Formats: sequence, structure tokens, C-alpha cells
Amino acid sequence: MKKLTAIAAILVGVLSITEPLFAHHVLGRPAYSLNEDSNTPPGLSVETQIGEYFVTYMVFPAFPKANQVGRINLYISKIDNGQPFIGEVKFFTQDDSWFEQRKESLGVQQIDDGVYRQRFQFREDGDYIISAKFFDKEEYILDFPLTVGQPKSYFSIGLAVAAIIIGLLGFASFIQRKKLLVKKIQSNQIKKRK
Repeated sequence: MKKLTAIAAILVGVLSITEPLFAHHVLGRPAYSLNEDSNTPPGLSVETQIGEYFVTYMVFPAFPKANQVGRINLYISKIDNGQPFIGEVKFFTQDDSWFEQRKESLGVQQIDDGVYRQRFQFREDGDYIISAKFFDKEEYILDFPLTVGQPKSYFSIGLAVAAIIIGLLGFASFIQRKKLLVKKIQSNQIKKRK
């Protein structure tokens, strides 16, 4: 019994002497990417595969606003061995519209602790497309949408379009009924003449 007590005391002593272990990841997110403005979940978090790579990107803060600094965290690793992509990633943006395709560069980033970090700030609310481009034997481009400010309400536009369509269908139905009624009256008048 004395031997077991002595062994337990030695183990406790050895374990208390070693350095404490700290969690490297919190909820699957690297702890080193957390800071004072990431206490909310990301506004956009997507995991996808592009070519030979597995890509995860997150946008902070959860609800970016105009004239507010936000950031993108981009993780790129090989699918087959999990090794991170070492190189540069170019970030650029454009408006998410059919009519205007003007691109603006956000910056070129090098890997920092396994993460490509890019800051952004938009002057106006709206819908944008953020693109990340990198090259490894071939060019890879990753596009993702970003809404800055209040999302546009398409309900009122949809309601107006639905009202117009229903109005047109009702008008067409009224015209068809009127034509049928006129034909019926003409048919009855022809029968009476005979």
C-alpha cells in the first residue's frame, strides 16, 4: 500500500511540474485567429473543395456595415495530405450586379499561422462578390457573396411583380370572356334569323 501511495505521489508531482497544456483550437477554429472583434460568429462561413484543395473561409464581423472594418480568414489545405498551401493569395472585389463589373483589389496576402487574413472596408451598403485567387500549377479562383449593411428586401418587389402578373391574367381572362359572350350573342342572333 505504501508503494502505491509513493507511486501516486510521484505521478502527481511529475504531472504538476510539466507545463500546462492549452487548447490549440476552439470549436474547430484556430485560437490564434480569435481577437477582440471576433466574439461573434462569422457572417459567412463556408467549406468547399476547389481542385486539389480544401478551402474554408470566414467573414467577420457577423453583420458587416458600411465604413466598418471587416476581415476574411481563408484556410487552404491539400485534400490528400492536409498540408497548407504556401504562397500568396490575391483578394479583390466587385459589385454583385449584372450591369457593373468593376473590380477593385483588396490586397495580396502571405500565409500567417496557416491563415490568409484580408481586411476590407466598403463605403456603401450593398451586395458584393469577394474573390480569392491563388496559383499552384494552375490558377484557382474562389468567389463568394458578401452583403454589407441591411440586406435588400425583395418582398415588396416580388409583391409588385405578383400583383402585375395577377392583374394581367385577370385582364386577359376578362377579354376572353367578353369575346366568348359576343360570339354567343352573335350565334344566337344568327339562329333567330333562320
